[in-house]
Amino acid sequence: MSRAMERADALFDVGRYEQAAALVAGHLATEPDDATALVLLARCQHRLGRERDALDSVERALRAEPDSLPGCLMRTHILLALKEYEEAERSARHSVELAPHYWGSHYALGTVLDRSVRKERRREAYEAARTAVALAPQESDAHFLVGLTAHRNGEHRVAERAYETALRLDPQSSEAHNNLSLLHLRRRWFRRGAWTKAAEGFVESAALDIDDRQARYNLETMAWGTVAGARWVALAGFLAAALGSAPVRTGATGSEALVPYLIGAAVLVGGWAGWALWITRRVPPRLRRPLLLVARGCRPVLAMAVAVGLLGLHSVVSLALWRADAGVVGGLGTPLFWAVVITYWASRSALGRRAPASERGR
Repeated sequence: MSRAMERADALFDVGRYEQAAALVAGHLATEPDDATALVLLARCQHRLGRERDALDSVERALRAEPDSLPGCLMRTHILLALKEYEEAERSARHSVELAPHYWGSHYALGTVLDRSVRKERRREAYEAARTAVALAPQESDAHFLVGLTAHRNGEHRVAERAYETALRLDPQSSEAHNNLSLLHLRRRWFRRGAWTKAAEGFVESAALDIDDRQARYNLETMAWGTVAGARWVALAGFLAAALGSAPVRTGATGSEALVPYLIGAAVLVGGWAGWALWITRRVPPRLRRPLLLVARGCRPVLAMAVAVGLLGLHSVVSLALWRADAGVVGGLGTPLFWAVVITYWASRSALGRRAPASERGR
């Protein structure tokens, strides 16, 4: 390998793709049929988002060296990025023919087949991923692909074990953290601490990859779910406050007024105290700041929090001002009640529109 190509390789490894591509282009000016250089140029162009240029470069590499395994694998990767799945599958199958005992060939085929909507193709993707693991048990990417394909096929226990293995081999895998957390989140009602584990995984994933919109969106969803869950406490508190103060406002005295009032106050205070205790136990201190920062930057979460907070505040005020006119209290409370209901559905829809266009998780 020439010195220019060695420098280009080094620049690529540190993420300086433009400079690496320029060096490779200079090398190709004198050796236009160097397949290795053309593949490296394609890798640089792919990282720069110039997929069509990358495809042209890798096609030139394969014309110069038709049985180039790196060229075939790179072609598969680029075609996947271009969403040309049928051609990508043909390229991946050819790489398996070229190197049936190389784990990367089966990994590429499994990755392509995993994108299919056909169930039998996804099953084949799982088998390809298992073959990759058998050939290279120390490759975390192979274990991750087993997890991903098993996850899509509904084999959640297999997926969980595969993600955990991938993380043992590569603790810095943001994708494995994210997808394992999705499994924990799925089991939050059936396994104690699953919700907290899911949040920890999403926080870790977002910290490892600051450009990971999927992990951030998952945290936004968890923050919204936490606030939206409080709507039941707010609605129950609103009804308790309304029913508890009604006898007083209609002129009742003595125990006829006091007992309903005390019951309403107990339901209101007990409901919010119980919810606060539950949230405190569910969200440990190390997770509160990340969730709060995510919530502050997400309008659907803020909208839901404001609606729930205003209704909760109204309930407290209506009990505290028990002598206030019933028409005044009800005139404000009813719109707030319906605001919570409407905001729930509106914010849920708005949150869904924030979902990144990712095919990585479920």
